[in-house]
Amino acid sequence: MSVLRITPIVALFAAVVLATQPARLAALRVEILTSLGGLPPHVSGVFEDPTGFQQGPGGDYFVFDRRAHSVYRIPPDRSAAQRIISIGQEDGRVIDPTGFDMAEDGRIVVADVPRGRQRIQVFDAAGMRLAGFFLQGQPAARIVMGGMMLNGTGSIQFSRGGLLVSHPESGALITTYSIGGYGMTTIGNLRPSGFEQDRELHLAMNAGFPLADPAGGYYYVFMSGRPAFRKYDASGALVFERILQGIELDALLAAQPTEWPRRRVQDREVPFVAPLIRAAAVSPAGELWLSLSIPYTYVYDAQGDKIRTVQFRAAGIVGPTSFGFTRRGTVLVTPGCYEFSARS
Repeated sequence: MSVLRITPIVALFAAVVLATQPARLAALRVEILTSLGGLPPHVSGVFEDPTGFQQGPGGDYFVFDRRAHSVYRIPPDRSAAQRIISIGQEDGRVIDPTGFDMAEDGRIVVADVPRGRQRIQVFDAAGMRLAGFFLQGQPAARIVMGGMMLNGTGSIQFSRGGLLVSHPESGALITTYSIGGYGMTTIGNLRPSGFEQDRELHLAMNAGFPLADPAGGYYYVFMSGRPAFRKYDASGALVFERILQGIELDALLAAQPTEWPRRRVQDREVPFVAPLIRAAAVSPAGELWLSLSIPYTYVYDAQGDKIRTVQFRAAGIVGPTSFGFTRRGTVLVTPGCYEFSARS
């Protein structure tokens, strides 16, 4: 029988490995965030397809129900849901809505598509229309998840200076609009996609989530193609770009197709591309939360370093389709309209 002899060099190597193992395990560890509750069943059961859940400055909750073409307000005691924006093509109503966001002052923005035209409307917290406008042209890039278009006006977000829209058709990643509909600035050059010869697919690979950084500046999270995000300063200059990496992504990337199905939209055929990232938001602390198309969420700090890998658990594992951050440090998540502590 042979005897394994531990030399001083081997012992030193083993000590180094053991010393670094906790850090490696921490990097691989998935934090499980357990639900603190959420909207009660008699309230959440009202919604058909909640894809936005946020809390206003007065404590009321707001739910964007895409399939019901509606926005609801729920009082702080979560006792009932009141529909404040209803279905309709006319101004002050919404039809085929694609995007929703809430400003710090309680204003609501909803993007919809009446008669095939992209419209953006701004409402107060009671559902009264404050402003609205149509975007010129039709969206060329199509990112779909469960029948919902995520790019274009579907990714609309408030910023301090107005509204942010993913609009790669313009030649830039982000277009900022005033509340009155005036295009103000464009931010970010399109990235190489490898599909430049197919304009529609090239644009789809540049569709993403434009996000305002509470410390100033912007993030842009690419929804499909090579998983990545960029950070821009307040002047629109690129600060850095980060590629998303993690063992959770390996199988997704390996399964990426080389051809995408195309569907006719009005007078042309466009590719319909499934996203790798289905939700993105910046917390009040400046952390970037990215929900993958599988039920994992990556969290990055302001320097672009990944600091957490998270899963949300309620009745089962939840794959977030939207994030909302409350002032008391919790995270509101759809589907299900659940509430979680931001820390495990």
